[in-house]
Amino acid sequence: EISVEFSCKGLVAATRDRKLNTFIQVSVVHPAEHILTRYSSTEIVEGTRDPLFLTGVTFPPEYPIYEETKIKLTVYDVKDKSQGTVSILLHFFFLGCTTFRVGDLVKSKEQQLTLTLRTSDGGKTVGTIEVNLVKMGEFEDGEMGHITTDAQDQKCALVRECTTPEGLSGEKTLEFIPINLHLQRMHVHSPRLKDALYDVITVGAPAAHFQGFKNGGLRKLLSKFEAERRNTGYQCIYYSPENTAKAKEVLSNINHLQPLISSHADLLLNSASQHSPDSLKNSLKMLSEKTELFVHAFKDQLVRSALLALYTARPGCVIKKPAVPRNSAEEGDDLKHQDHPSQIKRQDSIPHHSEYDEEEWDRVWANVGKSLNCVIAMVDRLLEKDSSKIKEGENDPSAADCKVLHAGGDWYEQLYPLVITLKDCMGEVVTRAKQSMAFVLLQELACGLPQCLMLTLRRDIVFSQALAGLVCGFIIKLHTSLHDQGFLQQLHTVGLLVQYEGLLSTYSEEAGMLEDMAVGISDLQKVMFKVIEAKSEDFLPIITGRREHYVIEVQLPAKMFELLPQEIKEGKLLRMYPVLFNVGINEQQTLAERFGDTTLQENINQENLELLKEYYNLFTEKMPPDCLPHFQEQNDLKGLLENLHQNIQAKRRKNVEIMWLAATICRKLNGVRFTCCKSAKDRTSMSVTLEQCSILRDEHQLHKDFFIRALDCMRREGCRIENVLKNVKCRKYAFNMIQLMAFPKYYRPPEGTYGKADT
Repeated sequence: EISVEFSCKGLVAATRDRKLNTFIQVSVVHPAEHILTRYSSTEIVEGTRDPLFLTGVTFPPEYPIYEETKIKLTVYDVKDKSQGTVSILLHFFFLGCTTFRVGDLVKSKEQQLTLTLRTSDGGKTVGTIEVNLVKMGEFEDGEMGHITTDAQDQKCALVRECTTPEGLSGEKTLEFIPINLHLQRMHVHSPRLKDALYDVITVGAPAAHFQGFKNGGLRKLLSKFEAERRNTGYQCIYYSPENTAKAKEVLSNINHLQPLISSHADLLLNSASQHSPDSLKNSLKMLSEKTELFVHAFKDQLVRSALLALYTARPGCVIKKPAVPRNSAEEGDDLKHQDHPSQIKRQDSIPHHSEYDEEEWDRVWANVGKSLNCVIAMVDRLLEKDSSKIKEGENDPSAADCKVLHAGGDWYEQLYPLVITLKDCMGEVVTRAKQSMAFVLLQELACGLPQCLMLTLRRDIVFSQALAGLVCGFIIKLHTSLHDQGFLQQLHTVGLLVQYEGLLSTYSEEAGMLEDMAVGISDLQKVMFKVIEAKSEDFLPIITGRREHYVIEVQLPAKMFELLPQEIKEGKLLRMYPVLFNVGINEQQTLAERFGDTTLQENINQENLELLKEYYNLFTEKMPPDCLPHFQEQNDLKGLLENLHQNIQAKRRKNVEIMWLAATICRKLNGVRFTCCKSAKDRTSMSVTLEQCSILRDEHQLHKDFFIRALDCMRREGCRIENVLKNVKCRKYAFNMIQLMAFPKYYRPPEGTYGKADT
């Protein structure tokens, strides 16, 4: 298989001032037949004398082509191209042609030929044409490069696709990487006003693009999975995601608090053996605090109900009723002689459900509190006796010393059995809680392990893409705001608002993308940031934690780190508040609005409006009124939020005002902005340039008469068109005239900047 791409330079037009619209016709001359056969042609590239053609030519393996085969390339100029009607009329005019041998191209050092284009009589030179052989061999990992081919006319789009031949998995790993992630910064300089920076991160929709959207995206798949789990109750017990999250929280509390309580109990005994009243008081205080936290952690209906479910499912395992601590500390000695409360006995016959008392769980953890009360009462009694003995011995110091020495041994002996009982009661709670919470988590797995694993993988893929963008946004925001004390206070007091603008339609596969994106962005709530001082020249962020809770450690050089508030320097975890607002703007959204369903978009926007309001309320509650610059008053924000609410409720078609309002609110709340479409190349470019011009108009006195000119200039030159070139090797947005008719007015690029381009 051979594939070739073309580009021309310095084409000469018959009239100097006329722009050229050109395409190349490819013909084959077979060695034996000497017959010229038309094979295919490129797309038309408009308005340039140096066209780069995205559509080349591919000869499949079965096509009879050899080293001696000659390829003829003829360049035509297209005039009077009518774009206003459905039937497009084309008038072709010959510019020049050239011929080359296939063998010369294949054997050339760079697998590239630069040929001179001449008029039909072989005389006048009308420019040059560059012919490149697209390498179709194996990649290092054994994966074959692939170029998509149109079966009708054998045109090939010169953009590689990641394909997975049978038995190979090499480029699939790229599905965890965000698509076309870029930071775009607008620096506004004015001699009269203060300079300003406006950052926006553009990235392709965080979604499982490789897995596809045949069955929808995560939002639908997770909902369906939960419904199926509910309906399989005869096989396993359904616990909601909230319950499984609670189970993980309980287990985490156990692992954190049990060792602490045990160590504080040992310190209490140590203080008793040393006969130190002050140390005894402090040790008791710490033990009491941690034990109360421990008891509180298990006051949850889930633990009680899960225990009943566990013993119903496995009735052969019955736990003896635990020892009950006496209320009087004087009887503490008797407690150590009772059976260990966590002893388990097996019985052959299956007991009735009534043999497990559901209220027993309340008694189990209540015993921990009773045991602690016994310890507290004993310490109070010991200290009271100690103080009275000291008073008795004031007149006879030598007698007092003897009594104190004698009482020292009693403290340890009298506290020891009570502390052991406390540990035993705590061990009983831990045993039962761990059993019941493990049971809850195992039910989740039992209700559809294969499907659960596939959904977990998909969720991980989407989350990974979203997380990469978030880390980028956080670091950039931190670096640019090190001297903004108001923002730094907001960062550790309230948290960071992270706003995503989506431009996906709710039709076909993009609806699935939007579902993936919504879940991935919501999952960013589980991420917290911590700023640390870098100890080396390696400033890469460090990620720790698991799916339910990630901590990203961002490293700063010492000089930057010193600028931070004390709370952040001490390692306070910084919360993220991600929100997503989506408005589809392309022709697919027109289909969704007329023949499909826009409920997904409406629900997402409504849900995230509530999240945005929560952040705003938190902001106004915790931050002082003068924390925002003078032109960003609280009333201004309140009015914008109300306006956003009304626009979301209005349910108007392609209501892009939703995105303008959300973006403005985000900037006024010192948030980080993301703009996303499928590839972050075309629709994203239209939105970002519109946002930048709007900022210039609203904040920097750009005159309204120059608004459209500035907008067209930004789309024709600079950052966005460079991004397009970087992606598809052509300065053309991938729109056509018919598509753009469906776009909102201000999202249409200027003439000459769009055309056929494979994304």
